[in-house]
Amino acid sequence: MSLLPPSFEALIDAFASLPGVGKKSAQRLAFHMLSLPEGEAEAFAQTITEARENVHTCPVCQNLTDSELCPVCKNERRDRSVICVVAEPKDVMSIERSREYNGSYHVLHGVLSPMNHVGPDDIRIASLVKRVADGGVEEVIMATNPDTEGDTTAMYISRLLKPFDVRITRLAYGIPVGSNLEFTDDATLLRALEGRREM
Repeated sequence: MSLLPPSFEALIDAFASLPGVGKKSAQRLAFHMLSLPEGEAEAFAQTITEARENVHTCPVCQNLTDSELCPVCKNERRDRSVICVVAEPKDVMSIERSREYNGSYHVLHGVLSPMNHVGPDDIRIASLVKRVADGGVEEVIMATNPDTEGDTTAMYISRLLKPFDVRITRLAYGIPVGSNLEFTDDATLLRALEGRREM
């Protein structure tokens, strides 16, 4: 028998349904939410509602935005001849943190995953092909994760884009900076050797 009210249990379950939040963390978050002054709790709920109402995908790159175009697509100084293809909006933030990339993006909102019944029509591949077909694109960088699903997605898209005579590249794989060869797995070491370059 639970000592907690059903509505509080429902709040815990709601937090636990979030990615990366376990039952104990969900319980802590639920207790914290109930301890907030009423105005703060209402403001928190309002923030979620406003985000759901205002945030949509950019019609060009499919990244999240609350205006007509996302900040990258609005920026005239970005190189529109290069498109970096990523699986999720959070990947855009990761690449932007490097402050080295000055091209545009295309967010797929997922990767191909036959095991999970995710096919080409379930992610934003068609809009990428249309962007490339419209012209002006010289290079497409495939920046999906270096796992089976990411590789499969990159290969599928590269085959679709071949007829458009654009350069298709893949992010390099290798040994992480600061790591030790002794602890590097065989697949990473093999890819690092294949991707070696002249010094």
